[in-house]
Amino acid sequence: MKNLIAELLVKLAEKEEESKELVAQVEALEIVVTALLRRLEQGERSALVASIEGALDDASPKTAVPVQDTELLRQYLKKLLIHPRS
Repeated sequence: MKNLIAELLVKLAEKEEESKELVAQVEALEIVVTALLRRLEQGERSALVASIEGALDDASPKTAVPVQDTELLRQYLKKLLIHPRS
């Protein structure tokens, strides 16, 4: 029983470390995208946002992905592209 608990704790620690790495990657990408967006003129930025939204519409599998997941992705993209980090 002790071995099982010890193994579960090790696996939990590994998952937590993987989660931290993913969070760091996402934050790094946010910083890069924000820096790139700030260098664009308003017209270029609007065209890029429209292009990304169009690509998302074209790529969205309508049945395989739950609506909630698709909406979450859309909301995050909107936040990132329209209201980038300050």
